[in-house]
Amino acid sequence: MLSESESIAKLIDFIDFNFVEATQILFQSKGRLIVTGIGKSAIIAQKMVATFNSTGTPSLFLHASEAIHGDLGMVQPDDIVLCISKSGNSPEIKILVPLLKRFGNTLIAMTGNISSFLAKESQFVLNTTVDAESCPHNLAPTNSTTAQLVMGDALAMCLMNLRNFSREDFAKYHPGGSLGKKLLLQVKDMLENSLKPMVTPDAPIKKVILEISEKRLGATAVVENDKVIGVITDGDIRRMLNENDTFTHLTAKDIMTKTPKMIQSTTMVVQALNILEDFSITQLIVVDHEQYKGIIHLHDILKEGIV
Repeated sequence: MLSESESIAKLIDFIDFNFVEATQILFQSKGRLIVTGIGKSAIIAQKMVATFNSTGTPSLFLHASEAIHGDLGMVQPDDIVLCISKSGNSPEIKILVPLLKRFGNTLIAMTGNISSFLAKESQFVLNTTVDAESCPHNLAPTNSTTAQLVMGDALAMCLMNLRNFSREDFAKYHPGGSLGKKLLLQVKDMLENSLKPMVTPDAPIKKVILEISEKRLGATAVVENDKVIGVITDGDIRRMLNENDTFTHLTAKDIMTKTPKMIQSTTMVVQALNILEDFSITQLIVVDHEQYKGIIHLHDILKEGIV
């Protein structure tokens, strides 16, 4: 671990004119970034592509050996190619590079050998030289692949900064993640039409209890003339039972809360969560232009991973 961390620390000395120019060219490019490599470098390339795509730089992975057997067809004239290779002299790279140059694509090398064939044939060179691998035999790619990974992340982060790539932009590409849900998910996306508990003001308590139990949201809206006039929670039911020996004479309007907390369906779910926490409640009535839409429950929000 120490040798890998030292290798990463030394990369700062390789952030030079080549890195700056490569970043600017990628930022100004109208094409995609094609990232290619072979062996362990190909695995690092795939991770880079995932990072670039999720941070605003359209990218594709091209396996170097598959490229020379037909996959070169994915490379378009405006694309920029980032070729990753520790030695820069592998047979596949020596075949691939001249073909890319013949196509006229800008070629960026990421290599640990700045005297290699790849480095000499590329317009820009990102230096990922390491003193040695962590492997006791100095064979298994360890420090070198970590250096490649870090250099790729540095490139991606610089491009993010140039693009003014925001949290909201990030969420667009991660709608299933926690951040995406916080920034994109609206209350209406979580409402189930089948679970829309409601009773009339004159509904007997037995009907109220059945409605709360069947809809499993721990509450029911009290609706009169299509307008919500109150809410009854399971807590209201418990208090009613504690205060009354019998409840046959009671109706919904007798035990309802007349000023329930309400939100619109277009409210962001994270805002709904904040309201629930601020008022120490577990349900919110959802209305649009006074029309009752349903109830959103704290537990359902937490199930979505929004915390």
